[in-house]
Amino acid sequence: MTDVVGKLWGFCHVLRHDGVDYGDYIEQLTYLLFIKMADERGIELPAGTNWQYLRKQSGTDRLDEYVEALRTLGKQPGILGDIYAGAQNRFGTPVNLYKLVGLIDETDWTSLEVDIKAAAFEGLLEKAAAEGKKGAGQYFTPRVLIQTMVRCLKPDPRASRDFTIDDPACGTGGFLVAAYEWLKGQSGGAFDRDVARRIRQKTYYGQELVPRPRRLALMNLYLHQVEPHIALGDSIYETPTSQRFDVVLTNPPFGTKGANQAPDRDDFVIATSNKQLNFIQHVMTILKPGGRAAVVVPDNVLFASQAGEVFEVLMEDCDLHTVLRCPRGTFSPYTEGTKTNVIFFTKGRTTERTWIYDARANIPKITKKDRPLSSKHFEEFE
Repeated sequence: MTDVVGKLWGFCHVLRHDGVDYGDYIEQLTYLLFIKMADERGIELPAGTNWQYLRKQSGTDRLDEYVEALRTLGKQPGILGDIYAGAQNRFGTPVNLYKLVGLIDETDWTSLEVDIKAAAFEGLLEKAAAEGKKGAGQYFTPRVLIQTMVRCLKPDPRASRDFTIDDPACGTGGFLVAAYEWLKGQSGGAFDRDVARRIRQKTYYGQELVPRPRRLALMNLYLHQVEPHIALGDSIYETPTSQRFDVVLTNPPFGTKGANQAPDRDDFVIATSNKQLNFIQHVMTILKPGGRAAVVVPDNVLFASQAGEVFEVLMEDCDLHTVLRCPRGTFSPYTEGTKTNVIFFTKGRTTERTWIYDARANIPKITKKDRPLSSKHFEEFE
């Protein structure tokens, strides 16, 4: 993975001289990666947009055909159109497009690992963040933590015909991908036709405020043969639809950026401008009675102004049965100093007792290279 990211990042420096910034480069990369991975998976794309066709073009023809391919894909119905809606070419010269196509063509992407494209995207965003001094942590939750949360909640769509899973701050789709991979591991991927269709088309939902990670989430799940429903919008300030979910897995964005006023929502009992507290209220709304949630929250949310009021409502309406205190540095290197927790609750019954599991005290701080986060940090908790 490091080698792959290194190669792709090296080419990013070349493109900087062509006026393509890091964000644009990563977006163009995902457009082409998706077409290449669709080819590897045998997913049929419209004529003139598939990898073999684009690879054969040369010179200005390749640039023209690439522009046309983006336009064609953006007009497709369903998820393909969602992924490529408004997609624009940022390459100024055919030579640079040619080089990137060649770089991508060197790797058999689908054979590397489950979430390879998100991993590549994460590695590149991390480097872009270091260059541009902008945090990339808003898009990512460590996979180890995601997998622990998924294994604890066991989101199994076979439980009922209308079972649904949601992430209202889905980023690049890590929770939804992990939930589907967990299901495949449990079932061996063997479902009868009707159940398989329902799982593929009517189970996985999300919402994301930023277009780029939403595109990646759509691509990532589509390449797993899942057709998710991921809305583009603000989960907190927009009134949710009437749909309710059996399981919610989410890591709401940390910090206070943009949170300057309380949302005008009738379903929020406590009026606050605190984003994380509002996400907790939002999750309470969108859960079905009996629905289960696992939500990542920073320490300050447990003790912030108005936190007591929100948690009082939460513990009256839900069983807040578990709090996992994550090791220090869990989100390293994105938000080094942030101390985080995962709260687990079930809607529809009052909290009587809460188990607090401390995976933080007497544990060395997590670092990306020397002491990386691993599944062993959460084995005893699970």
